[in-house]
Amino acid sequence: MDIFDVVIIGGGPGGYVAAIRAAQNGLKTAVVEKDKALGGTCLHRGCIPTKALLENAEIYEHIKHSTEFGISVENIKLDFVAVQKRKNKIVQKNAKGIDFLMKKNKIAVFHGFGRLAGRGKVEVESETGKQIVETRNIVLATGSVPKSLPGLEIDGRRIINSDHILELDYIPASISILGAGAVGVEFASIFNRFGSKITLVEYMPHILPLEDEEVGKELEKILKKQGMTILPGTAYESAKVVDDGVEVTVRNVSSGETSTHKAELLLVATGRRPLTEGIGLEQTAIKMDRGFILVDEFCRTAEPNVYAIGDIIPTPQLAHVAWAEGILAVDHIAGKECHKIDYRLVPSCTYCEPEVASVGLTERKAKELGYEVKVGKFPFSPIGKAAILGKTEGFVKIVTDAKYDEVLGVHAIGPRVTELIAEAGIALRGEFTAEEIGATMHAHPTLSEIVQEAAHAVHGRALHF
Repeated sequence: MDIFDVVIIGGGPGGYVAAIRAAQNGLKTAVVEKDKALGGTCLHRGCIPTKALLENAEIYEHIKHSTEFGISVENIKLDFVAVQKRKNKIVQKNAKGIDFLMKKNKIAVFHGFGRLAGRGKVEVESETGKQIVETRNIVLATGSVPKSLPGLEIDGRRIINSDHILELDYIPASISILGAGAVGVEFASIFNRFGSKITLVEYMPHILPLEDEEVGKELEKILKKQGMTILPGTAYESAKVVDDGVEVTVRNVSSGETSTHKAELLLVATGRRPLTEGIGLEQTAIKMDRGFILVDEFCRTAEPNVYAIGDIIPTPQLAHVAWAEGILAVDHIAGKECHKIDYRLVPSCTYCEPEVASVGLTERKAKELGYEVKVGKFPFSPIGKAAILGKTEGFVKIVTDAKYDEVLGVHAIGPRVTELIAEAGIALRGEFTAEEIGATMHAHPTLSEIVQEAAHAVHGRALHF
């Protein structure tokens, strides 16, 4: 067998994108994937299926309130089996698309579990046996898996994780969710609209704890109005499976008081851990920290010619971060000009209802770093396009450096903000000022007007509020 220029272990978003770029760079490339199909967690158990369900939930909610738009619909019925079939069809179509891209770019695909097997060697173990693939460079992109809490056993029936909930064929009457980060909040938003009674438990003082505090508090207020029970500043104590559900005991972090509530299912959404077991790291010079592989600014590990990207390194566990890291790694391998990743500019998106998105520094973080902060904030309620959509909750908040007017961060909650945040990313990368954003003409009527209005608001010159 010929020697490859690069072998990528893991065919998730980081791995398959790295493979495509490597092939575009003229490198003889192979991907090793343990699952039957390429795409990884993002395609099969994360981003894509979750957002498909969110779209169904939004349509269902629209139909239930269609009379507000002058449209009368009778006998509304949710066919959840059909909902799941649509989700699976989208996933399968995307998986076939990745297969096509592998063939188009002449990338070899080995299906099996890949592990390091000495300098320049990758062992692939499949149902038919083991084989050694030789290569000049290796990129580790093995991803992550859901993690639980100490002493909390996930049985896949009553106590489930994000993988299990995507395979449900019914709508639970009630779900208690541990963890109100993006995963927990998104599933809460899906099943609340489908009719489940939701209890959302979060240890930190506000939900979506990585987002700006004002945004987290606003989302909590809106989700409560939607009928959810929100328990911020609350620690998990224990869970007991009973005949018809799970009894969950929690403790208020401030008061120390405990309480117990019951739900048909308990969803554990407390984060993900890197998947690095059994991939042959023990016999290498690779350095680790809390289960993550340490890399330099080009994603190189301490082992010569071995790179690592995505969820297994200590950077944001997001598909678009893995894409960027994969491109960086193989561009470096190919000796191309590399654009180092500025992790301060990673956009964060949560696709609940209303959506949440951000990029850059929060107001609190900017102050901690010593900036004199000036903030502009504008609500969606006066925006004409928001009124047309019937979605006027939320706001856009721009955090600036008062001295130079440079935009340091943009934080948003409201309709389609996961799309609007791209403008903010460009503004931060270009070191734009609030004045420059305010002077940039935005089309009317669009939701994007709110970004211009928030920029005007930094200087007290908002026009429509």
